[in-house]
Amino acid sequence: MSEMNKLTYKEAIAEIENIVAKLENNQLDVDELSEKVKRVSELIACCKDKLHNTEEEVEKILKAIDTNS
Repeated sequence: MSEMNKLTYKEAIAEIENIVAKLENNQLDVDELSEKVKRVSELIACCKDKLHNTEEEVEKILKAIDTNS
């Protein structure tokens, strides 16, 4: 299992917010900037994937409820 799959949605969002706060407060130097931007991009992709999977699961549950009604 990759590191991204181990992160919860909440953890990924918290890390994104932490990096964005550092950017806004000029706490990142140029050497860290591209690394952090890449990390945020990976975290966003992880969050999108988790949201998509959750949506699919909810749709399956709702269809199962409709079928049983």
